[in-house]
Amino acid sequence: MGRLIIFVWLLMTFAVSAQGIEWMSFAEALEAQKTQPKKIFVDMYTVWCGPCKLYDRNTFAQKDVAAYINTHFYPVKFNAEGDQEVFYKNRLFRNARYDPAKAKKRNSVHDLSRYFDISAYPTVMFLDENGDLIKRVRGYRKPEQLEVFLKFFGTDLWKTIRTQEEYQAYIDNFSPTFN
Repeated sequence: MGRLIIFVWLLMTFAVSAQGIEWMSFAEALEAQKTQPKKIFVDMYTVWCGPCKLYDRNTFAQKDVAAYINTHFYPVKFNAEGDQEVFYKNRLFRNARYDPAKAKKRNSVHDLSRYFDISAYPTVMFLDENGDLIKRVRGYRKPEQLEVFLKFFGTDLWKTIRTQEEYQAYIDNFSPTFN
């Protein structure tokens, strides 16, 4: 009976992770880049942020969004007011003023959030294969609204578009495919 329970639990765990975004820590994503370079997609969120929860429920849970992010990026979910320590660009980032009593409420801002100049939640970030910032995108986006950014950065189109007119043409001609 115990083996059956473990088997069912493993199946359920696999089914959930296969359908959703396979989030990793910042450290795991940076380490993975060393052996298999890939861009990093970062969801900078807070526990008290309503639009952050909408991202989780409506956008990140959408199968096309999850599949695209899992394929083209190392996905990182980072609590911008949490207590996680991150070693990035030869520097240790922490939240020295983090208050565990406020773990479910507004807390102090993490040093990594300050480093990336995050001033609103949610903000998603796109980092290149070297872990350098490409772009921050502030605010909640529905799947088809996030898709335009995922494909722009995920396919390296951002490297070839040089003018505002070219970018506007991309936006104007973009046809979302995520349902």
